[in-house]
Amino acid sequence: MSQPLKDKVALVAGATRGAGRGIAVELGAAGATVYVTGRTTRARRSEYDRPETIEDTADLVTEAGGHGIAVPTDHLDSAQVRALVDRIADERDRLDVLVNDVWGGERLFEWDSPVWEHDLDNGLKLLRLGVETHAITSHHALPLLLRRPGGLVVEMTDGTAEYNGANYRNTFFYDLAKTSVLRMAFALGHEVGPRGATAVALTPGWLRSEMMLDGFGVREDNWRDATARIPHFAISETPRYVGRAVAALAADPDVARWNGQSLSSGGLAQVYGFTDLDGSRPDAWRYLVEVQDAGKPADTTGYR
Repeated sequence: MSQPLKDKVALVAGATRGAGRGIAVELGAAGATVYVTGRTTRARRSEYDRPETIEDTADLVTEAGGHGIAVPTDHLDSAQVRALVDRIADERDRLDVLVNDVWGGERLFEWDSPVWEHDLDNGLKLLRLGVETHAITSHHALPLLLRRPGGLVVEMTDGTAEYNGANYRNTFFYDLAKTSVLRMAFALGHEVGPRGATAVALTPGWLRSEMMLDGFGVREDNWRDATARIPHFAISETPRYVGRAVAALAADPDVARWNGQSLSSGGLAQVYGFTDLDGSRPDAWRYLVEVQDAGKPADTTGYR
């Protein structure tokens, strides 16, 4: 199998589950050494109390053909992040791909609650988890990434700049967090671009994460059963799809063409030709605008 990232080193911050895990595995499948971080390990669970662990993610990376290395890290703790980057520098002396995927806000935001009704502590914590962690990680990791030209920084968010610029995203705090990450990528593009690196914002579509599947009462092997209750879920995608988007970007010698831009898994699939695990190419954000938000019946014809 072709492994275009065989000599590359990646850090996926927030790789315990969901998009972070999918990205780490696909970088591994492309041959990369991938450091995966999170707060849930086989010895200790975070407040999420979920079964997925960073060691499991690292094992999946290795099984896919790369080298997975799990490092427990709280990305709100600057000292821990600095130690993480120092370890990568000591062990590999390089960092080629940084994926800022830390989130942890699913249980903190209150759907459709205005700012004056939303729990303030939860809202502020959501901003710390979804925004501050990314800034801390970039502060410590970018000097290592910039040692060699060609580095890639991927800021993971929910929604494209075009979509989020025109649509209110659930709550004040959620909207602010996801839009802030889009702006981070834009700003980083201005800062790392002249120094030989590329920064982008990237969003998956409707992601079939472990938590999403559990919430809908289905598994990956029978996920379509959920469309009986939620018809538009038919456009959903696996975490590996956005993982393939990151791997394609990391292997692209002309990746600088995307610097500072807002990208989506579905949009990049049309450019690079990758598919989801079932061979389809879901284009969720175009579907959301043209079908779901337009009030049309669920029909993914032409969208996957």
